[in-house]
Amino acid sequence: MRPETRFTGPDLCALPAREVVDLLHRREVSPAELVAASAGRMEAVEDRVNAVVTRCPERAEAAAAGIDRDSLLGGLPIAIKDLTAVAGVRTTLGTPGLSDWIPEASDPLVARLEARGGLVMGKTNTPEMGAGGNTFNAVFGMTRNPWDLSRNAGGSSGGAAVSLATGEVWLSHGSDLAGSLRTPAGYCSVVGLRPSPGVAGGGPAQLGFSTEGVQGPMARDVADCALFLDAMAGFDPVWPLSYPAPDTPYRETVARAEGRLRIAFAPDLGGFAPVEPEVAAVLSRAMQAVARDGHRVEEDCPDLPDLDRTYRTLRAMHWAALPGRMPEAVQAQFKPTLMDNVEQGRPGRMSVEDVYDAQRGRSLLYDRMAAFLARHEVLAFPVTGAAPGPVEAEFPDTVAGEPVSDYLDWLRFSFLATTTGLPALSMPAGFTEAGLPVGLQLVGPPRGEAQLLRAARLIEQALALPAGPFDPMGQAG
Repeated sequence: MRPETRFTGPDLCALPAREVVDLLHRREVSPAELVAASAGRMEAVEDRVNAVVTRCPERAEAAAAGIDRDSLLGGLPIAIKDLTAVAGVRTTLGTPGLSDWIPEASDPLVARLEARGGLVMGKTNTPEMGAGGNTFNAVFGMTRNPWDLSRNAGGSSGGAAVSLATGEVWLSHGSDLAGSLRTPAGYCSVVGLRPSPGVAGGGPAQLGFSTEGVQGPMARDVADCALFLDAMAGFDPVWPLSYPAPDTPYRETVARAEGRLRIAFAPDLGGFAPVEPEVAAVLSRAMQAVARDGHRVEEDCPDLPDLDRTYRTLRAMHWAALPGRMPEAVQAQFKPTLMDNVEQGRPGRMSVEDVYDAQRGRSLLYDRMAAFLARHEVLAFPVTGAAPGPVEAEFPDTVAGEPVSDYLDWLRFSFLATTTGLPALSMPAGFTEAGLPVGLQLVGPPRGEAQLLRAARLIEQALALPAGPFDPMGQAG
């Protein structure tokens, strides 16, 4: 059941992003007022949740003075994940070896968001180098779940999800490799969208042709997520895989969402990963509510051969090529689980045949999913198989009685979208009896962001869950 919540922050902070942007466009509120409201809310809640770990309100105030009020975001404060460079703002990647880095130039996506009217209020917490489903690091410590401060907020975009849930900002940037957008969204009852590669900027600059790590929008509801995706979208040759924005903006697609869906529901993704009974029960009730609203929900799942091994090989290559190429002085301070990720992709642990098999395997999985999604608008399944765990535990020991072999093992539901390059979205589905959020994951067809957002909006309407921010609950520690 959903806990009773209250919100004691500024009224402006409780409004949806799209309504605030409308107020900005009509000159009924100023960017400076929003910066002040956001900064005040951070001051009120950060000592309890530790989400926006580096704040830069003075920078936002300076940018607000020259903002184009008719731009897409019009002067709306946003937050940027601490894996992504913001010029003149401490950017640590959550690792001790970079704890004092202040980049001179912003990541191209940050530059785009600022050009389109976003005001960066600060950097959100992440596990070291983004490696982990629980947001903590040796630089800033732990981010806590605002629904229960003794629980974790998911990772690696945990700070981003919490900044939204608590009303510190209206939109928050994230990134995703193994569910790094999706898990925190599910754990904090917000929305996170992992776009197709190239739709929302590019991945790491050093791996411009890689498709595994992508950036994407997080928001409190589907319509705001579509607005933020519009702010990120568009071709730019700085990104080798950059993709043009659609002729119809995503926010317009969501605003017009109507009709009936045909949804394939896979409660455990064809036996691919275990699910705790309480999580399964919440998702089953959610799908029943969607069916009662007139949509067609069928239990179905495509065959997904060798998904686990294929994903793990691609991931290992990613880690060995990125943090595995950092200076030795930086790598020497990596946490053990991060170093293990790096080592798995190095010669001796991985063969050329492994790489060949993974490339062939992902193509087969893509073909299976493309054919399946020609018959269904989305494939729905869990974000994770377990509710948020203790904030001190890096990952659970078991899920539904099955032992967890490593920190990646319990995130298996994230593998499919990353491996196939398909868009995926995490959205609120309900709450456990203890009042902890449960997320529903939707995977859409190739380059199907618009279709995915439409489906999510119709499901959101059927579930009718509250989407406003709230004050953190429970005691820290």
